[in-house]
Amino acid sequence: MGSDSGGELQHPRRNLGNRYRSQAEKFVKLARKDATRSTDNLHWAEQNALQAILYDFTDERNWQTLTHIKKMLGDGEGLGRVLDDVFTILGRDPENLQQLHGLDMLEFGIELLAATIAADPLDADLWWDLIQNSENDKNLVDFSNRCRRLDFRDQRANIIFGRRLERVLKSGRDDLFIELVQHLLAHRPGNHELWLDLGRLHEGRKEWEQAWLCYDHVQQLIPHSEVRDAFRIRLTDRMDGEWSVPELNTRNAFLQRMQELAESVVTEDAETVEEEGESEQVNKEEVELIQLLNSQDYPAAFFLARRLVANGEEWAGIYLEQARAGVGSD
Repeated sequence: MGSDSGGELQHPRRNLGNRYRSQAEKFVKLARKDATRSTDNLHWAEQNALQAILYDFTDERNWQTLTHIKKMLGDGEGLGRVLDDVFTILGRDPENLQQLHGLDMLEFGIELLAATIAADPLDADLWWDLIQNSENDKNLVDFSNRCRRLDFRDQRANIIFGRRLERVLKSGRDDLFIELVQHLLAHRPGNHELWLDLGRLHEGRKEWEQAWLCYDHVQQLIPHSEVRDAFRIRLTDRMDGEWSVPELNTRNAFLQRMQELAESVVTEDAETVEEEGESEQVNKEEVELIQLLNSQDYPAAFFLARRLVANGEEWAGIYLEQARAGVGSD
């Protein structure tokens, strides 16, 4: 199911999601009317429901439609994959994933989906209404704690939680936004739009070094953007003199922290690579890079390679490109 709705992901397009969901509902009605072609019509309904999720995974109605079709088909295993996909875009919370073990999906799957979405809405506005209705910011505190431990490597999870953090920022909680958004960016460092937003926030707060680090990262991702160079020109004009970029130790500290945040998620399928025949000539940082790439921990490899290149370790450039490609394709 994960490959079905996430493989050719686009940013949510509600109009197309609604169109495919309507088609799915029409085939469901046909299946109920004509028993002789019920299975064929349900399979057509299933394909349209999958397309609805592909185009808009933020609309809970699309997920509900697909789960009802899976139940009508008697596909308990498929219904379980649907729920696993929902939990993936909600940050792969271990507490949620544990509910899938040993549960009769045909009996309880639809009920579990409804309870999950009610407690953790996919729509950012519905989620924010839920946050605001809690006493003493309890829901916001719970959300913040979850952000510090969830897995945001899935692009859809990054979009869902990025939209939630936009609501946090608009509410005037700048410091909380800055802290939590780093977890999203550590897991998907290629999200240049979010990096750009963070850079603009730092610039508005006159936190020049932090703004430069964000803009520099965007320009590393998209060299032709020149956002870092434009920021330096703006700052130099404002100060009526040359402004010095952050020192190397500041950049190292930034990249080290992002690497640590990226490594904070322990993956079940990560393969442990044992070092054999280690000698004094072994470049331990290169060994670490190879291990990270072999275990497909591309975000952590990306930040480590960037830090090494910034320190003049040109040999790490080839690993940086491998990590950059992995970050862009996972």
